Amino acid sequence: MAEPWEAIVLGAVNESPLWKQALRPSHERQLVTVFSPLAQPRFALGLETIYGKPRLFAAADADVGLLLGDYLYAHGLVRIASFGEPDAVADLSELISLCSQLRAQQGDGDGQLWAASAALLGAGTRLDAARAALRLRGDAEPLEAAARDAAGDAAVDRALAAHRLLR
Repeated sequence: MAEPWEAIVLGAVNESPLWKQALRPSHERQLVTVFSPLAQPRFALGLETIYGKPRLFAAADADVGLLLGDYLYAHGLVRIASFGEPDAVADLSELISLCSQLRAQQGDGDGQLWAASAALLGAGTRLDAARAALRLRGDAEPLEAAARDAAGDAAVDRALAAHRLLR
């Protein structure tokens, strides 16, 4: 098992026996990077830790699953915050907030939101208008355009395809 998976797994299983129990058998783990290839390499581990599709763990019940998600989110944030860039942490806050809104409204656009957030992590207010389009009108096209401008069409296509497969 290679980075970032080894770091995520070792950190979790050393942290709690609950996370160790939730670890999928190695043949069931989905070692697929999704949005981290769009980001600066230093942010890759944090993004893969935060990304909310279960690829490494399968909690026995919803309560453990919620706690595990919170643990992974917190550790991903710590990894990104370690670079001392408040704008990157703010971008993650916006990402999670908008993803929560989309889930509550059963809306689409989370893939484009993740792609743009990863590709422009730490870019400050550059995504504000694109995020507003999603938040207010459900329009994810400006986010996808921003991701493509920053990371290229092929990389964004791969990331969005991987995201769709993990749904």
